[in-house]
Amino acid sequence: MRSKILSLFSITLVMTLMLSACSGGNNNASNSNTGKKETEGVSNEAATKIEFWTFQQLHADFYDQMVKRWNEANSTKTIELVANVSPYDDMHNKLLVTLQSGSGAPDFADIELSKFPNYIKGEPQLEPLNDIIEPEMDNLVKSRFDIYAKDGNYYAIDYHVGASVIYYNKEILDKAGVNPDDIKTWDDYAKAGKIVLDKTGIPMTTLETSEQWSMWLQTAQLSSEDDLLKTDLTPNLDGPEVTKVMTWEQEIMKSGVAIGAPGGFHHAEEYFGFMNNGGAASIWMPLWYMGRFTDSMPDLKGKMVIRPMPAWSEGEPRSAGMGGTATVVTKQSKNKDLVKEFLSFAKLSKEGSIATWTVLGFDPLRSDVWDDPAMKEPNKFTEYFGDNIFDVLNDVKGEIEGINIGEKTPQVIDAIKTQTNVRILLDNEDPATVLKEVNAELK
Repeated sequence: MRSKILSLFSITLVMTLMLSACSGGNNNASNSNTGKKETEGVSNEAATKIEFWTFQQLHADFYDQMVKRWNEANSTKTIELVANVSPYDDMHNKLLVTLQSGSGAPDFADIELSKFPNYIKGEPQLEPLNDIIEPEMDNLVKSRFDIYAKDGNYYAIDYHVGASVIYYNKEILDKAGVNPDDIKTWDDYAKAGKIVLDKTGIPMTTLETSEQWSMWLQTAQLSSEDDLLKTDLTPNLDGPEVTKVMTWEQEIMKSGVAIGAPGGFHHAEEYFGFMNNGGAASIWMPLWYMGRFTDSMPDLKGKMVIRPMPAWSEGEPRSAGMGGTATVVTKQSKNKDLVKEFLSFAKLSKEGSIATWTVLGFDPLRSDVWDDPAMKEPNKFTEYFGDNIFDVLNDVKGEIEGINIGEKTPQVIDAIKTQTNVRILLDNEDPATVLKEVNAELK
């Protein structure tokens, strides 16, 4: 598996959907629950009080549950958690100021992926976590740690892998006589899509025309080290990777196998209604998109199945990790060792990894639990999609590609949203020409 790198420059990504990746179906950062919440049932003087900052109530609830489990197993070093949930921008800005000023920071905190480079410029005021990560690395999806690294140190631990998969409406495919397990490559997919269209009149898929997910996932899964950015973090829209993807997407749009997503993107209310009524036969998105199905497309329960993304060529990668929010330990913490030990328990241990799924509905960073019986126990996701979700992840766990994130990422994403998607997918301009023009403007 390739390892991609994260820019050390300050960036501010205007990608609200990347934030939603970490909410498991609850898209908005918490604005109404701002304030502190102390661990229930822990008030004895022997407990060590540790403070946690986040912008997502779900994450605070997760750590609250994990503290209770920790205290049950560690009676001589119990923890009292003080969780402070603030709006997204407020929390990130306040955290950055406290770290730069050298006072007022919490013991540990969440940082969303697009904000992370701001916190490791110069001398990071975050604790390296190598001592808890490296002993477990053989069991972890390494690409999800590389994006939070600098100079050989790992500074954060994400909540999930965000592995990309494809969701098929098996009811539609069955009507067309198409078996999703026979689709191995994107060429196979296009041919199967033509059969579905001819026999049912239903398009095989939808492509985003005002967002980046459709093309980014396909670009990231390519075996090249370059995706939207090159490895030197310069824009790569005119590179062979993006050109290949956009040419292919234009072709399936022209053939009718794909149509533009109603509302322009896969989180639009128009799109949810369209898909809920059986509007298209499939969609590729990260695993966290399961929550969008369960919460916004209830009529598809029992009809959707999850499979690996088709490869560009057989034997090439069938997935990529997308989105992210990670937890850091600050250098200002007076209880660094205890906090790191707890963080390892909460996110890197087998128990914590299983809880990532059972509590949050996320695909755990620790891949050796993906075949644990607990991952098939009934919940709203297994009831909706079946109990083979982690069988699919086990099948691709060595193929989950990373992404390049850098200073130019916001401009590249904006160009995709406002220029290349429209000109190539809707206006049918020549992909190579459009991409070359737009990339030149970015440079």
